[in-house]
Amino acid sequence: MLTMAALVGVTMAGHALAGNKGSAKTARVTPVKPRNVIQAGLAEARLIEVYQLVASAQGRDALSKAESLVRDYPHFQLAQLVYGDLLAARTRPVRIVGDVPESMLKDGAPILAELRDESQMRLKALRERPPPGAIPSQFLALSPRNKHAIAVDASRSRLYLFENRPTGLALVADYYISIGKSGMEKNIEGDLRTPMGVYFITSNLDPKSLKDFYGSGALPINYPNVLDSKRGKTGSGIWLHGTPPGQFSRPPQATDGCVVLANPDLDRIIRTVEVRTTPVVISQRLNWVTPNSARSANKPFEDALTAWQSAKSSGNMDRVLSFYSLDFNSNGKTLTEWTPALRTELNKGRGRAIQLKDLSLLRWTDATDTMVVTFGEVTDGTRTGPTKRQYWARQGNQWKIFFEGVIG
Repeated sequence: MLTMAALVGVTMAGHALAGNKGSAKTARVTPVKPRNVIQAGLAEARLIEVYQLVASAQGRDALSKAESLVRDYPHFQLAQLVYGDLLAARTRPVRIVGDVPESMLKDGAPILAELRDESQMRLKALRERPPPGAIPSQFLALSPRNKHAIAVDASRSRLYLFENRPTGLALVADYYISIGKSGMEKNIEGDLRTPMGVYFITSNLDPKSLKDFYGSGALPINYPNVLDSKRGKTGSGIWLHGTPPGQFSRPPQATDGCVVLANPDLDRIIRTVEVRTTPVVISQRLNWVTPNSARSANKPFEDALTAWQSAKSSGNMDRVLSFYSLDFNSNGKTLTEWTPALRTELNKGRGRAIQLKDLSLLRWTDATDTMVVTFGEVTDGTRTGPTKRQYWARQGNQWKIFFEGVIG
């Protein structure tokens, strides 16, 4: 009998995508919905169901489920491979995923290796689930305007979708994704790498305007962001997009730098997220923390932000300028060139207190510690004000602003 170890090269941890618990032999199987239903995550859930059936020595049921899966998703290459293995297992032992005869390996070896990688990454994300209630460490605070958030973990080939509820961020779905052919940390145009950092979805491109290569749609992000530009990084056109007709998913590292999802999964994302307000964190490996620890880590910065708010409210130019870095840049203007605009703001405020509405705090830590802050700046006595975004960097024990601009 074919075993799970032979099929996928790993031992199942007993988790299902829907969060089922227990051993592989006793794990409950998520009911399969009627055929031909195109739903986010459904094809993967059905593939995992096949894996679970194999793990519990239910080869006949696994074969039946696999046959149904490839009939409904004929372009799901990994499912086709597993189905082929199950058929072969009826007559001979199957050692690994894609245990094809040697005579067939010569031309198909590269594709076979990619499909094995995809299988391993899907199962890795299944085994290494985020702790219940945990959130990525970058999401320090989101405003009610940030209705959703996205986090990408390249080490697991996974995109996590969050809903921002009154009780805090809740993980509502996660999907297999592909990243750049050369891996992560984009630096220059054409390096085939996916950028890492804190970004925002900037638009939702009409599928009719796109080539079939991009699948059912595309969501561009704001790479290069302010920090990227400060570091001299180049390139453009980094999108979350789908797959071409005839290809359900792509290998883990197969794009020119974009983040690519299966079309049903991308459709769910497109229907859910909001342009301009949805943050997208892209990381080599996400660090999952409790919301309480995220808030605790945020306290020193909140003190600095409150001090800046107090200085701005006072109208004292020298006090306000002390919060800005010497390498400050605002849309091409140096601190000296930008200072007259700041002086005009202070004069207009006449020392009235300012309030920071719909405050959002996102943290990015690599060689330096950076905070991306978005808020509505409303002066007492007025009902509305500009929406601003600031980038702060920690310099020793101090936080300094190196970018400030109006975004709405």
